[in-house]
Amino acid sequence: MLTLGNRGRGFESLPLRHIKNMSKTIDDYINQQASPQKEICQSLRSLILKTIPGVKEEMKWGAPVFGEGKFYIGALKNHVNLGFSIVGLDREEIALFEGSGKTMRHIKVDKLENIDEKRIIGLLELVDKKSQCVK
Repeated sequence: MLTLGNRGRGFESLPLRHIKNMSKTIDDYINQQASPQKEICQSLRSLILKTIPGVKEEMKWGAPVFGEGKFYIGALKNHVNLGFSIVGLDREEIALFEGSGKTMRHIKVDKLENIDEKRIIGLLELVDKKSQCVK
């Protein structure tokens, strides 16, 4: 059983097989997404792999994770989040991302044509250089 936690939302413990989008490989995860999330995930993954050669990729927390936790891709109902570790970044750098997490923030991509490659490459390089992963 996997406990999803309650945090006041009433989640219950569910057998792992009942949780959607749990994949053994990143390819499986991406291929089971609906359009346009599938194509957005493919494009973001390619950008990560091109920008940071040799980056480690793995399935962790039910989503593709890169750089041992520095980055993740999360497909949601209406968009895809590209997540970044913000540990070690200054306030101005953290302001480049959405969300309010203490260790991770994200950018949202809702359409393939809205992928700003130049911006994303800059964010990937910044986080790869300056951020640290909390283990």
